[in-house]
Amino acid sequence: MTVQIGLTGWGDHPSLYVDKVKQENKLSEYASHFPVVEVDTAFYAIQPVTHYQKWLKQTPASFSFVIKAFQQLTGHDRESRSAQEARDLMKRYEESIQPVWEAGQVNALLFQFPPWFDVKKENIRKLRYIRDWMEDYPIALEFRNRTWFQPSYREQTITFMKDQQWIHSICDEPQAGEGSVPRVLIPTHPEKTLVRFHGRNIHGWNKNGRKDWREVRFLYRYNEEELTEWAGKIKELKKVTPEITMLFNNNSGGDAADNAKQMQEILNVHYEDLNPRQMNLFNFQEGT
Repeated sequence: MTVQIGLTGWGDHPSLYVDKVKQENKLSEYASHFPVVEVDTAFYAIQPVTHYQKWLKQTPASFSFVIKAFQQLTGHDRESRSAQEARDLMKRYEESIQPVWEAGQVNALLFQFPPWFDVKKENIRKLRYIRDWMEDYPIALEFRNRTWFQPSYREQTITFMKDQQWIHSICDEPQAGEGSVPRVLIPTHPEKTLVRFHGRNIHGWNKNGRKDWREVRFLYRYNEEELTEWAGKIKELKKVTPEITMLFNNNSGGDAADNAKQMQEILNVHYEDLNPRQMNLFNFQEGT
């Protein structure tokens, strides 16, 4: 059983980069701290194959990527598409990730749906299409609408995810109305479970009249008690799921990296085969 702990993205974590690290070298440095990362940029645009090839060169063979689905695939753009148009879009996304897939370094493909993606027939049909189209891949499902887990649908949702072999992306996030989901600690895939930590900033989660609400949405630092509580939940999940990937997304204030490091210590998790750590010149001592 393995527990992989990492962050969403590698560019905006100043506590990881002791010296001035160029943007193009940050992933290499990141991979000296963590064994997995979420490719958040894939949500905003289908990435060129050359980007993935470059990222593979910057990381060890043991490193893995959780690659977010392009936002047009999950309906964040609110545009209507025919089944064929959606299939063509999926094909473009699939082709882009092939270097990582062929290298065996895909941890999961994360399909995170928008807050208005509620439980209804057409959305269930869309999930079936996606699962059929991506049948060869480990794909994770994250809801942002609590109707999927309301009492009248919860068991059906879990059963559906198990039958379709979706990886459950379990969320720790504010309980802020319909556009948030409760913590449902049930694995749905025989091999993998994903846990994503969004923080608990209930006042920043939904649009609250602030122009910068997206920037402060994930402004939260988990305390020791909260992380320890989660460590207990992870130990229970480990009894029923072979692989757990934990990703910290609470980085509006730069807290994600520190919290991920704390979680490693609490769980007593250590990783081999990371990239060599860059040495700080002023910490170097003769004979070491």
